[in-house]
Amino acid sequence: MTTTEHTEPTRLRMVAADSWRFGLIALIAFLTLVDLFATQAILPSLVTRFGVSRATMGFAVNASTFGMAVAGIAVALFGRGIDRRNGIWISLAILAIPTTLLSQTENIAVFALLRVAQGLCMSTAFTLTMAYLAEHFSARQTTSALAAYVTGNVASNFFGRLMSAAVADTFGISTNFLIFAALNLFGAALVWFTLQKTSAMMRADATGGLARAAWKAPLQNVELRACFAIGFLILFVFIGTFTYVNFQLVAAPLSLTPMALGAVYFVFLPSMLTTPLAGRVASGLGPRVGVGATLGLAIVGLLLLLTPSLPMVLAGMALAASGTFLAQAIATGHVSRTASRDRAAASGIYLASYYAGGLAGSFVIGQIYDRIGWTACVAALVAVLAAAIAVARTLRTPAP
Repeated sequence: MTTTEHTEPTRLRMVAADSWRFGLIALIAFLTLVDLFATQAILPSLVTRFGVSRATMGFAVNASTFGMAVAGIAVALFGRGIDRRNGIWISLAILAIPTTLLSQTENIAVFALLRVAQGLCMSTAFTLTMAYLAEHFSARQTTSALAAYVTGNVASNFFGRLMSAAVADTFGISTNFLIFAALNLFGAALVWFTLQKTSAMMRADATGGLARAAWKAPLQNVELRACFAIGFLILFVFIGTFTYVNFQLVAAPLSLTPMALGAVYFVFLPSMLTTPLAGRVASGLGPRVGVGATLGLAIVGLLLLLTPSLPMVLAGMALAASGTFLAQAIATGHVSRTASRDRAAASGIYLASYYAGGLAGSFVIGQIYDRIGWTACVAALVAVLAAAIAVARTLRTPAP
């Protein structure tokens, strides 16, 4: 047998093994963040159940982003001794507790606090999984592994919303949360049986002071500060758009039923196909033009949301989702490339900024929606994306 004949089956086995691992990573990503946005699909039903304003309910549902921001910083700062696999599966197992309690509460304040608890658990699992991927794959494999993880996150946006709307419409809101709690436990079991036990998150510094000092460098870097601002503004727009567009979809003239509202989220399918291409977009256009072009696409999508035509609104939602997901992936990659040192700290600050933007978006756009209306919301969202494009003009293409 020739060398070529011998190596070909070996290469095919390696590709098959990588495909299996990347599929597993995408599934873990899906199960980690499926609770984050799924509840947005049943917002109109939750408003009726709790008897509160749309802005109040939108803020309570998106309170999970506050927990995401806090846990992102906490794990990067204080999670140095955490074993990756144990940290991930325990976080997902604990996540099932607030998810289950959401099925029982009738108090809006308790609901919001439980969403914060969900965010804490999801962000801890998310951060530790990203560290696990960086440690267990070669440089060549890491890019594909991260793409698989991002794709799983995008899939959680789509399938989570679709599942939530279908289950709540058929069996009720309480059953909806119980099914998602079961998914949390399935995710914990999957991590326990498939991931290898591994070392601590990163090498511990001699003192905690040195670890905290590492956070100063990213904040002093102009490019990283720009990325943090862009991340904040991107999720501000994404949450503000996809929280309150639900109320437009169920109102006249569109007048969708709760079940049809869930089906609307097929608009995330294009994002699942385009988000893995973010690396190519960034390489071809550079981060400045890449972020500007993708957010320009999102602006076009936002303007389409003002039309009374359902096909045009759906096209607008698809463009807004694709544009913001692509821009977020480009910004995340730029943070990783720019922060040659203190990468964990830079990623933690970016994550905190990103999710803080989501919380701000749910609050600000909710107030505008209740007081002025949807047209004013879209105008504000377009202005925020324009600001993000302006900030992106400070980004530079990294040297090879």
